[in-house]
Amino acid sequence: MFLLRVKAELRPTEDEEKVFKALKNLFEFERLEVIDSYPYKAVVGESKNITSLKKLHDILRQERILDAVRNVLIKSKSGSTVEFKLHKQSAYVGRVSLITYDSESPLGPIVVTISSDKIDEVIEWLAPKTVSGHPIHERPMPEVDP
Repeated sequence: MFLLRVKAELRPTEDEEKVFKALKNLFEFERLEVIDSYPYKAVVGESKNITSLKKLHDILRQERILDAVRNVLIKSKSGSTVEFKLHKQSAYVGRVSLITYDSESPLGPIVVTISSDKIDEVIEWLAPKTVSGHPIHERPMPEVDP
């Protein structure tokens, strides 16, 4: 079982297409839509395919932030789910910037939720242990059922 769910508020001053672009820069989705949400509308993307994380996987290596992301993923793990937040404006330019507090992203954060019965394997693939910023062992993409 695997499910990626990404949600970003759509503020009244924002261009919907730019929020779509921010999300698509980091993830692939089977479904991406605008929904009514309080207090703002939201853009929500979902995928049941682990390959939807491939862009994020590659960017984490390009930006050399595997250790930071690994720490956040491990700390935010609850059962078979991890949830973390990303800076929306950074995502718009194809960068990954983790945030702790919603106020760190003035237009609201991107909330990423990953659920899988193999969540530990997903974390190990996405953000493996490193030495001097380089992965000790690159793991293959886990085989998870949708």
